[in-house]
Amino acid sequence: MIRPMLAKLMSFFLLGLVRVLTGAQARWYGCPPKAEQRIYFANHQSHADLVMIWAALPLELRSITRPIAAKDYWTKTPFKQWITTAVFNAIYVDRARTSDQDPLEPLIEALEHGDSIIIFPEGTRGAAEEPQPFKSGLYSLAEKFPNVVLVPAWIDNIQRVMPKGEVVPVPILCSVTFGAPIQLQPGEERRAFLDRARQAVVALRDV
Repeated sequence: MIRPMLAKLMSFFLLGLVRVLTGAQARWYGCPPKAEQRIYFANHQSHADLVMIWAALPLELRSITRPIAAKDYWTKTPFKQWITTAVFNAIYVDRARTSDQDPLEPLIEALEHGDSIIIFPEGTRGAAEEPQPFKSGLYSLAEKFPNVVLVPAWIDNIQRVMPKGEVVPVPILCSVTFGAPIQLQPGEERRAFLDRARQAVVALRDV
């Protein structure tokens, strides 16, 4: 009983902290916030991306949406592991996996369970203004789960709140812009789809 209550209190605390530091402004273009199964895919420039997009979602969506988290980073300390497990209900992705491991397995399990997920198709944080080319995971998930709604998102300014290598956040107004859903078209090739998905994210930068 105490642990769930502690997780709930930490959730409220983090939500308040993120909103004080960033504003955590959510802007919905092309789709409303809706409690349906979705894959949110966004640009990736900071470890704080996970927290930012989680905080931007309304409560009813946060409770059914699981962000992915790099296992090597988010399990470094018991506190980080507890937050990502108890508060964010994150899906750990092992970047040091062996060749016989399917990196998508934990995401597939979450989607089969009915969860929505948040992914960063670049696979690693970028430093440029535009996202790096998307890796194939998003295509594979779209192919395997054709009824799950694919929603692009652009996270703005979060890299300035927590620059790479820094540990103290700086208050900067940030936002997450959610765009119109896209679909994998019949017969669409992998790279064509990934390039189109990446462009859907980039197009939200100036909305």
